[in-house]
Amino acid sequence: MPLSTADREAVAHHGLPVAEVVLLAESDAHAGLSTAQWERRLADLGPNELPARRGPGWVVRLLGQLHHPLIYVLLAAATVTAALGEVVDASVVFGVVVVNAVIGFIQEARAERALDALATMVRTEVTVVRDGVAARVSSTELVPGDVVLLDAGDQVGADLRLIGAGELRVDESALTGESLPVAKDPVSLPPDTALADRTNMAYSGTLVTAGSGSGVVVATGADTEIGRVHRLVNTTVTVQTPLTRKLARFSQVLTAVILGLAVFSVVIGVLRGEPLAEMVTAAVALAVGAIPEGLPAAVTVTLAIGVARMARRNAIIRRLPAVETLGSTTVICTDKTGTLTANAMTVTTVVAGGVRHDVSGIGYAPTGTFVPAVSPELRDCLLAGLACNDARIVQDGERWLPVGDPTEAALVVAARKAGLNDVPERVDVLPFSSERLFMATRHADGTVYVKGAVERVLDLCGLTRSHEAEELAAAGLRVLAVGRARRGDLTEEGLRGNVELLGFVAMHDPARPEAIEAVRACQAAGIEVKMITGDHPGTARAIAAEFGIEDVHARVAPEEKLRLVKSFQADGQVVAMTGDGVNDAPALRRADIGVAMGRGGTEVAKQAADMVLTDDNFSSIRAAVEEGRAVFDNLRKFIIWTLPTNMAEGLVILAAILLGTALPILPVQILWINMTTAVALGLTLAFEPREPDVMKRPPLPPSLPLLTRQLVGRIVFVSAILLACAFGAFRWQLSTGASLEVARTVAVNVFVGAQIAYLANCRSLERWRPSTGPNRWLLVGVALTVALQLLLTYVPFMNQLFHTAPLGWQPWLVVFMLSVAAYLVVELEKWRQRRRNRC
Repeated sequence: MPLSTADREAVAHHGLPVAEVVLLAESDAHAGLSTAQWERRLADLGPNELPARRGPGWVVRLLGQLHHPLIYVLLAAATVTAALGEVVDASVVFGVVVVNAVIGFIQEARAERALDALATMVRTEVTVVRDGVAARVSSTELVPGDVVLLDAGDQVGADLRLIGAGELRVDESALTGESLPVAKDPVSLPPDTALADRTNMAYSGTLVTAGSGSGVVVATGADTEIGRVHRLVNTTVTVQTPLTRKLARFSQVLTAVILGLAVFSVVIGVLRGEPLAEMVTAAVALAVGAIPEGLPAAVTVTLAIGVARMARRNAIIRRLPAVETLGSTTVICTDKTGTLTANAMTVTTVVAGGVRHDVSGIGYAPTGTFVPAVSPELRDCLLAGLACNDARIVQDGERWLPVGDPTEAALVVAARKAGLNDVPERVDVLPFSSERLFMATRHADGTVYVKGAVERVLDLCGLTRSHEAEELAAAGLRVLAVGRARRGDLTEEGLRGNVELLGFVAMHDPARPEAIEAVRACQAAGIEVKMITGDHPGTARAIAAEFGIEDVHARVAPEEKLRLVKSFQADGQVVAMTGDGVNDAPALRRADIGVAMGRGGTEVAKQAADMVLTDDNFSSIRAAVEEGRAVFDNLRKFIIWTLPTNMAEGLVILAAILLGTALPILPVQILWINMTTAVALGLTLAFEPREPDVMKRPPLPPSLPLLTRQLVGRIVFVSAILLACAFGAFRWQLSTGASLEVARTVAVNVFVGAQIAYLANCRSLERWRPSTGPNRWLLVGVALTVALQLLLTYVPFMNQLFHTAPLGWQPWLVVFMLSVAAYLVVELEKWRQRRRNRC
C-alpha cells in the first residue's frame, strides 16, 4: 500500500524527484495503477470527496430561536397568564414569541452553505491512466497513485505531483490568490517552498488554461489542499455581530431589571395585604409592559430595509445582521485583484518609432484612444502584437471577456482600439516556452512576428538594452517587446539578428478610479484599509501606493489570512474581509462580515460570505458601509423611541401597587400599545434617510454600549414624562367620576398620543429637526395609529376584548394637550444638551 494519510501529510512531494514520488506511491509513471490496485485503495481510502457536513436538525434549530432572556420572560408571563385564566392575553404573548422564532429560523436556514459548495466544486471528470489505458472517469474515483493526464480546459481533480509538462499553465487564483496563470515544470523544489510557488504541483479545484501534462495523485479528499481549507472552514467559529453582542448584553440587563421589579412588586403588594393572585397578575402586567415585544420584529424589518437599499447599490446581503455590522466596521481587509483593480490586464503605454503613446480605457472593452494619434509605426507595433497571439475577446451582454491568456487579450484590445481587426493568415508558429520567453508566428505574406520578454526580443534584434523599456518597468508595468522579421527560419537561431524591433507594449491590471475614491472615503470615515493578497509583494505594494494603503500583506496563505483576521479581532476591531477564492473562505467565515465577489468569485467564497458584491468593486463596499451606518442610526432611534414607553408602562403598574390603587392599564392593553405602535409608528423610523454626515464621523468603538449614558438619561427622562401624563390622566378621570374602563382608555390613549409626539422628537436625536429630508411613511404610520386607536375606543367588540370604553371630546383634548407638552419638554431637553456639549 502507498503512504498512510499521516505519512502523506509529512512528505513534501514537491521536494522529491518524480521517480521517488512514483516509487512511494507504488505506481507506474506510464501505465498507472492496475485495476486491482485501484479497487483496493478505493475500498481502503474511500472516494475522492470532501467529508459531508452534519449540522443540527430543523427542530433543534427552531428551538434554538427561543434561547434568549427576553423570550424566557415572555414565555413565563404567558404561562402564568394562561394559568390565571386570561387566555386571550396569553395567546397574544405566545403569538409574538412564535412569529419571532419563525423569522429567526428562516434566516438561519438560508446560511451555512460554504462546505457544501466546496464539495461540489471538486467534482469533475478527469482522464486517468490505469493498466496503461487512458479513460475519462469521475474525479471521485481517483486514489493516491493514479496517473492523471491534463489538457487545456481541464479542472484538476486531486492534488498531483507533475510527471511531465508541455507549456502547462494552471489558474490557481482561487486557491493561492495568484492573479496570472502559473507556468508548471516537473523539476523538484526545496521542501520549504510556499504553496503559491510550487510549480511542480497541480492542486485539486484549479484550472488548466494552456498546454498539457501528466501527474501522479498524491492526495485525495480531505488530504488535498482544498480539503485543508475545508477543515479550516469547518473549524472556524463565526463571531457575533456587534449589534448581536450589544442586544444580547442589553437584553440580559433588561431581563434582570424586569424580574427584579416584578418580584419587588409582588413582595410589596403582599406586605400591604393584597391578595397574592392579584399581585401576580400585576407583576405579569409589569413584565409584559417593560418588555419591548416589538423590538425583534423592528430589528428584522430595519435590517431588511437596509438589505434592499444595499442591493440597489450592488451589495447583496446574505445574513441580516451583516447590514449593521458594516456600519460598525473599523478595519477592512481587502483583496487586490478585481476589488481594488479591474482584474483585466490593460495596455496603458506603447512606445513605437521612438514615440510614447498613452492609451485610454480600462478592461477588455475595445474602446479607447491613443495620444498622440495612431502613426504608421504604432500600427506596425500593434499589428505584431495582434498577429503573434492566441487570445481573443468576446462580448457577453454589456461585458467584454477574454478568451485565452489575459496578457495576450490585452494586446488584442489595444489593436482593436486602433482599428486593427484582421491579420495575415498564420502558417507556422514557434510557441512560447519558459525557456525561450518569446513567441513567433509566420504568416502567409512571409512576415514573421515576434513578441516576448524584453531581454529576449532585444537579443534577437542584436540589441542589449532599452531605456524606454527600463523606465516603463520601473513604473510597475509589465513590458513586452514586439518585432518583425522578413527572413530567417522559424527557430531561435534562425531569427537571431534578423528581427527588427517595432516597439514596446506596457500593461498592468489598473486600479479602479472609483475604488481609489472609495478607499479615501473609508479612511476619512476612520476605517483602516489593509491589503491582504496572495499576489507578489512587488505588485501588491505598487497598487497599494496608488490607494494610499500602508499596511500590505502579500503572498498570504489561507491560515495566515485567518490568523490576521483573528489578530485584528483580538485587538477589539470589527473586521470586514473581502475575497473571491477558495483560499479566502475561512477568513470570510471568521470575519465580522465576509465580503465575496459576485462576478469573479468562487461559489465557495460566496457561500462563506455575509455579503456579495455584484460588481466586484471596492466602491460598493464604501456604499454598503454608508448604508450600514444609516441602519444603525435608525435602529438606535427605534430603541430610544420604544424603551421609554415600555419603562413607563412598567412604572405605571409599580406606582399603582405602591399606592394601592387599581391598575391604570391592563396586560392586554399594554400588548395592544406595544405591538400596534411598534409596527405602525416605530417601523417608520426604519425608512428614515441617512444623515448627511454619516461618512464624516469615525466608527463607534466596538466596546461602546448600545445606549450611551446620555441616551439612557434621555430614556429615563421621557419615561418619567409618560408616567406622569398617563398616571395623572388616569387619576384625573377617576376623580371626575368616570368608570374604570373610561379611565384606562384615557391612559392608553395618552400613552399612544405621547408616543406619536416623541416619534417626531426621535427623527433626530440631537437636532431640533431632522436633516435627512421628509419621511412620508411617518405620516402614514401616524394616520394608521390614530385609526387603530379610534377602533379600540369606539368599536364594541374591541371594547369587550380590550376592556375599553367610548370617550367624549374632553378626554381627547387632554390627550392632545399632554402629547404636545411632552414634545415641547423633550425638545427643550435636547436644546439644553446641545448647549452643554458645545461648552
